[in-house]
Amino acid sequence: MSETIINGVKVPFVPVGSPIGTGNRLPVDIPDSRSFKQVFDKELQSVKFSKHAQQRLDSRNITLNEQDKTKIEQAVTMAEKKGSQDSLVLLRDMAFIVNIKNRTVVTAMDKESMSQNVFTNIDSAVVAE
Repeated sequence: MSETIINGVKVPFVPVGSPIGTGNRLPVDIPDSRSFKQVFDKELQSVKFSKHAQQRLDSRNITLNEQDKTKIEQAVTMAEKKGSQDSLVLLRDMAFIVNIKNRTVVTAMDKESMSQNVFTNIDSAVVAE
């Protein structure tokens, strides 16, 4: 039995071909809804929450359901189409400052946090319904 050296390590053999039993497998059909492109595109469209925004959600006991997140995503898409960069998104009694280019919520406020506040460094406001 001859020894082979790979990257300076002596190995007793070098496997050739595929492992036993895997050569006859048929390709797996993945539905279009689960294709890499579909999943990737969905992730690109989804809104992310910065660490700061997540801390604000937690400290202010703001809970968002999937419908809320979808409404925020739709508002971000509308602002993006208008060329906005940083937008105030109003949803019911909550407000979110969103960086449109990165699709990232920068901060979140509840009704109490919004009272007597001035929103700066935004170029648009969207009412999400």
